[in-house]
Amino acid sequence: MTHAAAPPLPDAGPEPGILRAGLRNIRDMIRIEPKRFSIAVVGAMVNTAMQMSVAFIIGWVVSQVAVPAFENGEVGTGSVAIGVGALLGMSILRFSSMCARRIGSGTQMFQVQAHWRRQVTRRYLALPVSWHQKHPTGTLLSNANADVEAATRPLAPLPFACGTLFMLVLSMVVFFTIDWAIALVALGMFPALFTLNAVFASKMAPRAKRAQELRAAVSADGHESFDGALVVKAMGREAAETERFAGTAGELRDAMIGVGRLRAAFEPLIQGLPEIGTLLALLVGLTRYEAGAIGLGELVTVSFMFSILAFPIRAIGWVLGDLPTSVVGRRRVDGVLAATGDMAYGDRELDGTGPARLEFDSVAYSYADGTEALTDVSFTVEPGTTVALVGATGSGKSTLAHLAARLTDPTRGAVRFDGVDLRELTHRSLAATCALVQQIPFVFDDTVRANLALDREGIDDTRIWQALAAAGADKFVGDLEAGLDTELGERGTSLSGGQRQRLTLARALAGQPRLLVLDDATSAVDPKVESEILAGLKDSADAAGVLVVAYRRATIALADEVVFLEGGRITARGTHAELLETHRPYAELVTAYERAEAEREFDEETAA
Repeated sequence: MTHAAAPPLPDAGPEPGILRAGLRNIRDMIRIEPKRFSIAVVGAMVNTAMQMSVAFIIGWVVSQVAVPAFENGEVGTGSVAIGVGALLGMSILRFSSMCARRIGSGTQMFQVQAHWRRQVTRRYLALPVSWHQKHPTGTLLSNANADVEAATRPLAPLPFACGTLFMLVLSMVVFFTIDWAIALVALGMFPALFTLNAVFASKMAPRAKRAQELRAAVSADGHESFDGALVVKAMGREAAETERFAGTAGELRDAMIGVGRLRAAFEPLIQGLPEIGTLLALLVGLTRYEAGAIGLGELVTVSFMFSILAFPIRAIGWVLGDLPTSVVGRRRVDGVLAATGDMAYGDRELDGTGPARLEFDSVAYSYADGTEALTDVSFTVEPGTTVALVGATGSGKSTLAHLAARLTDPTRGAVRFDGVDLRELTHRSLAATCALVQQIPFVFDDTVRANLALDREGIDDTRIWQALAAAGADKFVGDLEAGLDTELGERGTSLSGGQRQRLTLARALAGQPRLLVLDDATSAVDPKVESEILAGLKDSADAAGVLVVAYRRATIALADEVVFLEGGRITARGTHAELLETHRPYAELVTAYERAEAEREFDEETAA
């Protein structure tokens, strides 16, 4: 089974160098949570200062306590007490500052992740249906999860690295104060370490990008296979889907192995360089001590400082090592945030009550590739009337339904409610006026009550039961073990197709819309039940206008007017009886629909 590749997400800007892009990403994350970052950095700097102070205290203890004890055989009790007290105080401060650093950096990272996930989700919801149709759900899930996590990876070690930089500056001052030769060792080690990390980051960038893309591909393949589990099993495609997923997973494995190999080659060098610098500093220090340039206490202080620098310096390596992955993740997140195609809403509210008037005025619609789906379509759904859209597959019926609910906008012309262009209405007014029920019903993994109410104001149990009755769903919901509190499972898998359709119809009716658009929304319902439902909607006292995409003859016959579409154009209008008499293409299509429906019912009865 082959799958068309989704178009790549647009890049949010030029491709700067990894280091510059990584630092820009870090800057942006700090701006999101400056307070928590400040707490973490202050904690890291205090911790660093305490570590360096320990080096001085140990050097002082050696020169003022240990050496006199060996030389004179006497131990200064006061000096020992001072040393122990100082070390104890430093330990308490180190513990407190370490807690501040870790809590600050952890909460900052999780807050930034939550911030970007909210932004990505808002962007998804703002983008039109046409954009979502071009991007696999698995990839979008990866953008909101794996890519966000990748983008924020440097945040955890960042305060530690900032504290280390502070430590390096202080250390260089101390080294030059003690001895120039030891300071030169430090001056040679630190640039070498940064250069090594920069080379590592440049080589890691393409590998990290490939791995991140494959994570999204694995997520997309897995989501598609799991979401289409019924089709996969029904068509006997388990082995083929397993092989397809295994192929993508194998590519991800190879990419991750490549990342691991590069890390294996560089990380021993990155981790070993500070230790080599410590040994070299110790050798130089011993030489300078023997030459009388420094004292024993200074030698101990320098050696201890180099030893405590060896581990914190790795934090800088962790940040630099995470930069390529973070840059790739951030660019993929920015690709979503930079996606265009929003449909801006206006500021007008509809003042009327009761059924709304729907008007299509010279409407045309073209796809992104220029293919025209609708041409010069004009008709009206008068308040309280029912208009049926009839036509062969691809004639533009569903496109008109989407335009009526403003899931997309026309290329030319206008769609109006009560004389107001839909593009001028607020989102709230649009949603309150029109409800679209599609052929493929979507049910949330929640209770019946939650699925119908959707947290909309004013929808109580009384209104829910009224909507269920109007949709012919009150009986089966009443028979459920927990009634309105019944959990329906993911996509309502505990219900039949017809039950899901009636439930989604009830959801639309619960909002008391002034216009109802049904895109073959009762196709899975028994024809007799469907006729009863539509007749009930039409005859109710507060009947909304109904625009229905219809196939069944009994459904079409209920309409006040039929609009017949061919190739995106209206070629006939009138009542069902009039078109059967005067328009041969319409009569042939409806007869074909009726014959196909009769054959389907016969097959079902035979199978039973």
